[in-house]
Amino acid sequence: MGTALDLADVQGNILNGYGFGHAVHLLLHGETAAAVRQCLGAVGGRVTTAVRWQQGERPRATLNVAISHRGFERAGLERSLLERFPEAFRASTRDRAPGLGDVGLSSPEGWDRHLGTGDVHLVLTVCTRERADIAEQRRQLREEVEAIPGLTVVAEQETHDLPHRREHFGYADGFSQPDIEGVDRPSSHRAPWDSGVGIPLPDGGWRPVRLGEFLLGHRDEDGRIDSEPDPDLVRNGTYVVYRKLEQDVRLFRTVLAEAARRTGLPEELVAAKVMGRWRDGTPLATQPVRSDPNGLDDVACDQPGNDFRYLPDDRDGYRCPLGAHVRRVNPRDALDFGGAVRSSGRLTARHRIIRRGMPYEDPGGPDDEHGRRGLLFICYNADIARQFETVQAHWCNDGDTFGLGDDRDWFIGGAGGSGKMTIPTRDGRPRFVAVHPDLVVTRGTEYLFAPGMRALHRLAEGAFG
Repeated sequence: MGTALDLADVQGNILNGYGFGHAVHLLLHGETAAAVRQCLGAVGGRVTTAVRWQQGERPRATLNVAISHRGFERAGLERSLLERFPEAFRASTRDRAPGLGDVGLSSPEGWDRHLGTGDVHLVLTVCTRERADIAEQRRQLREEVEAIPGLTVVAEQETHDLPHRREHFGYADGFSQPDIEGVDRPSSHRAPWDSGVGIPLPDGGWRPVRLGEFLLGHRDEDGRIDSEPDPDLVRNGTYVVYRKLEQDVRLFRTVLAEAARRTGLPEELVAAKVMGRWRDGTPLATQPVRSDPNGLDDVACDQPGNDFRYLPDDRDGYRCPLGAHVRRVNPRDALDFGGAVRSSGRLTARHRIIRRGMPYEDPGGPDDEHGRRGLLFICYNADIARQFETVQAHWCNDGDTFGLGDDRDWFIGGAGGSGKMTIPTRDGRPRFVAVHPDLVVTRGTEYLFAPGMRALHRLAEGAFG
């Protein structure tokens, strides 16, 4: 049997996002087990938990901790435990990069210096409500960890929300997250009309995704409880994907304008077709046509609706193309495999992730006077290979799941493939838009684990070694 959900044992920002618009991530390297354990002990008592804040208790800043496999090794974790972690977590992300489509400009040769090398053992993340608080929070945390002998900050990454919760291409982002069994979502995260973020049911309703898809030690969609390599170590913890994605905004604007010219479609309609949502977040599945789509790249839309499906009304993708980004990364009820609608939603649920990414801007890019910019993609899942890697490698890099052959995702499909995306039309003359693999370039990936609070304190004490 799975254990009851104890929010005080779960790190914050996993099951429900903080909603804070600013963050800094400190990537740490520990020379010794003592250094890693001392760091965990020093910050462990201040790590933010998932316990709901009461009125007036909202803090100015939060703190979270994640550990890499190499970090567990450096902390002195027993060899038999290290070897029982899943292969995806044990392996170097640089070795797994080709399978994720990280080739060409996205290959590890072009990654940020320390990412994927084994240098990163711990990641400390501070989120703040106000941008002005980030500098002071960073300074205090750096002083604290750098005072620990053998502990070094090898890199840091600052991120900030853009106006209207947009990312750098102008799309609203971050509002569609899975409903999770046993987890109440704050009212501010859900509009009255907003369902459709769980599993679609044949009767038209929805149900939450089981907790074990996101937290270890709980029952998942197959009824199993994953407690490897040790129940006390992984219970209420989750795997973290930390992935830095650089966006070429100038190329995006050029490619979008060229696609509109070649297809004869309005530019904003092309932007909606490749994404699957209008740039204000409204889904094509519910609003495929707009009388005046212009200007949607800067319109506020706090909570676009998520209560939509693709079957039976849009089986052929006339509203939302089969290869649109949001349809690939969350097919909802569209994985029917010849009509098995009853199980299609659960098939999708086995590959859901919780996203907590945020835009970044790095100063001093060689080809851009404004520096390099992009999205720091962060997600939580109970199984990196089954969840994140399936979405990236099989749904975005390969069109077979959707009957699209070698068509790849327009945004993050990687190099190779057919080089096109298909926009179906009812007149029998589909439009084709070119795919540019350098539109979004991977600058590094780390796989980490965010332990539960009890495990975090025990790790600091030298347990499991």
